[in-house]
Formats: sequence, structure tokens, C-alpha cells
Amino acid sequence: MKKLLFACTIFVLVSCKTLNSGTTLTPPPPTTPVVVEPSPQETPLRPKNIILMIGDGMGLTQISAGLYSNGMKLALEKFKHIGLHKCYADNDLITDSAAAATSFACGIKTYNGAIGLDAQEKPVKTILEYAEMKGLATGLVATSTIVHATPASFIAHQKVRSMYEEIAADFLNTEVDLFIGGGKKYFDRRVDKRNLLKELEEKGYQVASFLDEDLKEIQPNGKNFAYLTADSDPLPVAQGRDYLPHASKLSIDFLKDRSKEGFFLMIEGSQIDWGGHANDANYIITEMIDFDNSIAEVLKFAEEDGETLVIVTADHETGGFAIQKGSKPDSLVTAFTSDYHTADLIPVFAYGPGAEAFMGIYENTAIFDKMFAAFGWK
Repeated sequence: MKKLLFACTIFVLVSCKTLNSGTTLTPPPPTTPVVVEPSPQETPLRPKNIILMIGDGMGLTQISAGLYSNGMKLALEKFKHIGLHKCYADNDLITDSAAAATSFACGIKTYNGAIGLDAQEKPVKTILEYAEMKGLATGLVATSTIVHATPASFIAHQKVRSMYEEIAADFLNTEVDLFIGGGKKYFDRRVDKRNLLKELEEKGYQVASFLDEDLKEIQPNGKNFAYLTADSDPLPVAQGRDYLPHASKLSIDFLKDRSKEGFFLMIEGSQIDWGGHANDANYIITEMIDFDNSIAEVLKFAEEDGETLVIVTADHETGGFAIQKGSKPDSLVTAFTSDYHTADLIPVFAYGPGAEAFMGIYENTAIFDKMFAAFGWK
């Protein structure tokens, strides 16, 4: 029996060695590789439309204050893809709105005050101008003058942001389909005596203003559309301005069918920044909630449409705004460290096809790069 067990053991050991060496096995016949196609859910989708929403001066504390003061909820909470951008300018750690918006619009760092120019004062094509060139419909909406730094940076090219009349004249150089904002006097009561509103009409625009009828009463007639909401700066929302949520919806309804290629729309909640400069917490909060109501309107469309990428961010934080000890949701104790901008990292929220690209930490210039790539442009 012992001899038999020994012999069996030797056989098993030899067999294992032979099997492991691969010298006595016939290799299996080759098999055809199985190619697994990605499911539709795994296939990256490209947006047909991009809506970039900029809350000027909107840092995390501005968002927090708006949320606490709005029943602990904001439309922003629907965004699941969130990142941070570095907002410094080419010549200063503390950016201004012109340099920051030019970074979004053109994909470059530039000096404070520059509108659509690089650091060497050379014009750079904007995302809106690319969109026009590629056959998309385009729009700009703001609660500041439409020639203010942020909207201007998407359509104008000027050395200094305060060149409002020159910026207004640049609106004649790009076929923007729609624009809504203040600053009527820079179009029709100018030093050079030009009446740009008449010139826009001659180019085929439907032109109207707060002097003609309320924006909510106007029905765009199919032409390019320009509406001036104030002679200079629009009022704060706390003093009666109420057009931003409606203008956001109107702009989308107007642009969505104008081109089979899609559309690009920039919407700015401009006066969150002004509340920061004034160190006025109530000003910040009321403007933040108004901007969030506009975000809600945009999200309604994006959820139903399925082909729209929505990006919400800010150019910079303003005021060094803080919520202090002793605060309650309906009674915030606040403080400020500055009446100017700060160098805080700025949140970026994205929703829709391509939203995952906006996660992480990156330069503010990457907002342009990511939008450009999302459209599939080269």
C-alpha cells in the first residue's frame, strides 16, 4: 500500500509539473475577441447648446447666504458636477471682471481692464464670435448695462473697460442674435452723435427699450432682438427690477429654434458684485436669490431638452463676505474684509451633456477650453 501511495504521489507531482510547464497540453483553439460597444449611457454626449451663467462677485459665502435666506434651498443644488477655478489676472492676483470674463470668453489670461484683448492688447476671438462663425445663434443678458465688463468681454475688443461708447459700437460688428441689458444712453446719446439703435434697426434688428414697453409685454418678431432695460444701470432687484428670470426664459425660447446648429447664451447676475462692493448683505442676498431664480428657469429647459450644457460660475468673489457667529437662517450676522474683489477660488457648477469635464480645480481660462471642446470644435 505504501508503495502504491508513493507511486501515485510521484505521478501527481510529475503531472502538475508537466501541466505547469505547458509542454504536454494542446493549446485551445483561438477565439474571436469579443468587442463590447459602450452603451448609450456610456457614450460621451456633446451639447447642442451651451448656457453660461455668471454670478458676478458670487463666492461660496454669497451662495450660502442666498440658500439660508431662501428656505434652505437653491436651484443650484441640482448640479452634481462641481469644480473650482483659479481667477487671478495676468498682472494681478486680484482680478477684475474684465480680465476674468475675457478669460472665460477667449481662453487667455489678460490684464485687469482688458475687454477681449490679450496681455499685449491684441484682439482675441471670443466664444460668442466662434459660435456666430459656426452658424449658432447667440445671446447676451445682464442686470448691468450690456456694455459692462462681463457681457462686453464676449463681443467687444477694447483696451479699457470704461470705453462704454466704443464697446457699444462693437455690437455692430458681430451678428449677436439677442441682447438684453441696461445702458441705452451709450447707444443713442453719444459723443460722436451716432445713433446705434437706428443702425441696429437698419441691420434688421427689432429694437426696443424700457421707454417703449415692458420686456414682459414684448413679443419678439423673428428678427434679431435688442432690448435696453435702463438708460444707464438697471435698478437693484430690491428696488423693483424683475426682468432676469423672464429674460432668461425669453432668450432661450428665442434662440432655440433660430439655428439647427444650436446656440450659445451668456446670462449675468451682475449686481451680486455691487452688493459686495457696498458691503450690503441684503443687497447680496436679494441679488443671489434673483440669480438663482434665473438658474431655475434655465434648468427647466435643460432638463426637458437633454442637449443643453449649463455652466454656473463667477468671475471672482467680492467683499470678503463672511457669515458670523450668532447667525440664524432668517437673521444672518455678516462681515466683510474688503470693499473690493478677493482672490478666493471660485465654484463652477455644470449640468447636462459634457458636465463631467467641469469637475476638479483648473484655471479660469479652462472654462473657454471646456466649452470649445464640448461643442466639438477644433
